Parts: sequence; C-alpha cells; structure tokens
Amino acid sequence: MPQSAICKISGKPFIHTDSDLEFYKKISVPPPTLCPEERRRRRFTFRNERFLYKRKSALSGKEIISCMHPDSPQPVYNQEEWYGDTWDGADYARPYDFNRPFFDQYKELQKVVPTIAINGSNNENCPYANYAAACKNCHLIFGSVYCEDCLYGNPYYCKSCIDSLLVRDSELCYECVTCEKCYECFYCQDCAGSFGLLFCYDCHGSKNCIGCTGLRNKEYYIFNKAYSKEDFLKAKAALNLCDPQQFENLKLQFEALKLKYPRRFAVTLQTENSTGDYVYSSKNAADCYDVQRLEDCRYCAQVIDMKDCQDCNYMEECELCYEYICHFQNQRIFFSVWCHASHDIWYSSYCVSSSDLFGCIGLKHKQYCILNKQYTKGEYEDLRSRIVEQMKTDGSFGEFFHPSLSLFCYNETVAQEYFPLTKEEALQRGYRWRDKDPKDYQPQTYRVPQNIKEVPDSIINEILACHECKKNFRVERAEVSFYKRYGLPLPSKCPDCRHRTRLALRNPRMLFERNCKKCGVGLQSTYAPERPEQVYCEKCYLEMVY
Repeated sequence: MPQSAICKISGKPFIHTDSDLEFYKKISVPPPTLCPEERRRRRFTFRNERFLYKRKSALSGKEIISCMHPDSPQPVYNQEEWYGDTWDGADYARPYDFNRPFFDQYKELQKVVPTIAINGSNNENCPYANYAAACKNCHLIFGSVYCEDCLYGNPYYCKSCIDSLLVRDSELCYECVTCEKCYECFYCQDCAGSFGLLFCYDCHGSKNCIGCTGLRNKEYYIFNKAYSKEDFLKAKAALNLCDPQQFENLKLQFEALKLKYPRRFAVTLQTENSTGDYVYSSKNAADCYDVQRLEDCRYCAQVIDMKDCQDCNYMEECELCYEYICHFQNQRIFFSVWCHASHDIWYSSYCVSSSDLFGCIGLKHKQYCILNKQYTKGEYEDLRSRIVEQMKTDGSFGEFFHPSLSLFCYNETVAQEYFPLTKEEALQRGYRWRDKDPKDYQPQTYRVPQNIKEVPDSIINEILACHECKKNFRVERAEVSFYKRYGLPLPSKCPDCRHRTRLALRNPRMLFERNCKKCGVGLQSTYAPERPEQVYCEKCYLEMVY
C-alpha cells in the first residue's frame, strides 16, 4: 500500500508509491524523508557546471582552470595529474572509528583527497568546457558531447551553435532551446528537423518560417500565414534584428501568437506508461524529465540508457542506481557523486573502475575499501554491515550527503538554476553562498554600436558589462563573425543571464493535475492549472497539428 509522508525540509506531503517501496526494499534502504523535489535539489548542490576559476594545481603549482574557487582549501589537480599514476587515493586511507558519526569521518577524508579541476575527456582546445567529452574548439559549454565550434550552453552532437539549451544534432543555430536536427535556426524552441526558422515554436519538418508555432512540414510561413517564396524573402530581407524596437515587436508578436495555439501536455515519443516531460523511447518512466531510453525508472532528469534507477541525474548507461549524480557506466551505485565504470558503491565520490566501496573518495581500480582503506572481502562485508547499523541508529542511513559536504556554494551549482534561493534562504537551509567579486563588476567603457556591421573586430579585446546583472563579460572572435554573418545583434547580457533567460522558457520539472482543454480528459502535465496556455492531451493535440 502507498505510504503518505511529510517532507522534513519543505513540510509538504508526498507519497511513497507501491513501486517506490518495492524499490527501497530491493536495495535494503528506508524510504526517504525528503520529497522528490528536495531530494533533487540536494543532489544538484554537488554539481557546479558553469562557474570556473583560475587557481594553482596542488601538485605542480601551475595555474589551472577549475570549478573549485581559489579560496577552497580542497587540493585540486588538473585532469592529467588527477588521472595520472603519481598519486594514489589509498595513501589517504584511515580506519573507521565507531565512536564518531560516519559523515564526520567522510568529511575529514574529503578535505585531504585531491579532486579533479574540471570534468571532461578527449576534448581539444576546450579549456573552458566542463562536463564535456569529445569536443573541439568550444568555449563555455557544459554537459556536452561531440560538439565542434560551439559557444555558451549545453549542445549535444552539434556544430557551430551558440547560446543553446538542450539542443541536439544541430548546426549553425543561435538562442535555441530543446531543438533537434535543426540548421540555421534562431530564437527557436521545441523545433525539430527544420531549416531557416526565426522565432518559431514547436515546428517540425519545416523551413523558412518566421514567428510560427505548431507547424508541420511547412515552408514560407510568417506568423502561421502562408506566403509566396518571393513575398517571404522580401519580408525577411526587410527585417533588421539589430534594431531594438523591431526586434522587440517581432518577439512580442510571436509570444502573443504562441498563447493562441494549444500546447501538448507533455513532449514524449515512443513511450509506454511514462510521465514527465521530454521523455523519449522509454517504458515505465515516472516523473522523469529530459530522458531517453529508460526502463523502470522514477524521479530522474537528464539521463540516457538507464534501467531500474531512481533519483538520478546527469548519467548514462547505468542500472539499479539510487540517489546518484554524474557520470556513466555504473551498476548499483547508491548515495554517491561522480563515479565511473564502477559497481556496488555506497556513499562515495570521484571513484573510477572500482567496486565494493563504502565512504571512499578518489580511488581508481580498487575493491573492498572503506574510507579508502583496503580490506579483504570478508573484512569489508563485516565492517560495512556494522557501519550501516550505526548509521541506521543515528538516522543517517538512506539519506544523501548533507549539503555541508558539497564542495561548492549553493549559487555555484545547478541547484540555483532549478531551485533558486536568495542568500538568506540558502544560509538558513545550511548551504554556503558565494558573494560577488567586485573585480567582476567594473563599468563598461566601450559603447557598442547598434548595427553589428559597425562593430569592429577589436571588440574581442573590450570588457563589456551585462545590462541585467552588471557582470563583466567578453565576446569571442568566432561569435562576432557569426553575428555579422547572420545580421544578429551583439548580446547585451552576460552568458549567465542569457542562460537563465533560456531556462525560464521551459516548464518546471514537476507535475500538476489538469484537464485537456478540448476533451476534458485528466492529465499530468508540467503546465500548472493556473497558467494561461491551452493544454491538450496527446490525441487532441495530434488531431490539431496533423
């Protein structure tokens, strides 16, 4: 039978479903005391994607780029040093002390074991890319794979895309959100298989359209009205996106049109018995978001190729994992952070190609270790069981790491993106906070020309100030060339504010009960009932667009 519970942080009621309880029983953990949203927030505080700093390597003393702030006492190695064989996590091993809580001992170990400066592999000329792999000539991209010449955002399998959010298999796109297989599309969202779109939403298989929504396999449309090729090209040529007034009028007209057209209650494709949003090729995926090829998973976001997992994020190719965040090719990883190609690991972080670990940090190719100390199989199993019993007694077993164990401040992490807090709220909840550095907020001394054609190439040497948050930023040579090629205005906001603007275009990762506007059938949707959009069920939506 489902069990009712009250989240110990938010105070909100939530339900442990039958499936949840079966899963917890399978892995021998108690039901969580936090609701799914607060569990996700807690995990997110352990992932800093976008905030990068210059600091010294604790090994070589050389200047490196790191996601760890220079004032962090944590020893930090660059990638080559961390993966190298000049150090061994076992050198920091210590015996377990049953007179002290587990998490206190873990925290002491965490203070001395080196951590990796930045997360990535097989990248070329991507010094400011984090959580990226197999990328080339990219700048400030995060959580990306197989990208080339991309700047700002988190593209996947993309080329020459700028300012993107969850854009896949696309090329020469700008300011696009959750688009796939698009070419030369600008200011678009939820578009796929399209070319030459400008300010379009939910358009598939279409090309050469401006300000359109809900189109399928159309060409030469402006605000959902058909034009001849000649008239369309004439209207497009008259557009001057560098004119702020014309740009804003186009945007406002587009947003007004979007509200007139019904929205699909959830973006799904080839799914069975699944709920959430942006769920593809999945079966029995409940309350999941931005996922592909899942089976029997719940409360997951931004994961691919997962089976029998719950409360997991930013992962691929994993099975039977719970309360875990970051990295891929794992089995039976619980309450852990950033472990790779490993299995049967509990309460550990930054471990590679290892198994049967409990409370370990920074181990590579190890087995049967606790607090980085090596044991025999029998010794490990006996000691692990005794530690679990101690943690059950003090109520800490079955809970993810406390926020105080995060290496980052709250506003440095993705938690601030999806669960924003003020400084006061964060501190009250026990999180740390990173105050602004005055050096990053100097007045802008260069007046940028309105017309991109008048912007000199020397702009790349100027320090600009964000019109929204006032933080300084620079522009790259490649992006200036891109803007000039397509007649796009130079950004007036810093990359972080542009990222927040794109995030705001998407629905929250939570489900609400509402009804289809057309047929009245009950729905679980990320559109809250009080929102003005007309939300249709799958059947009514497909009847409208096809």
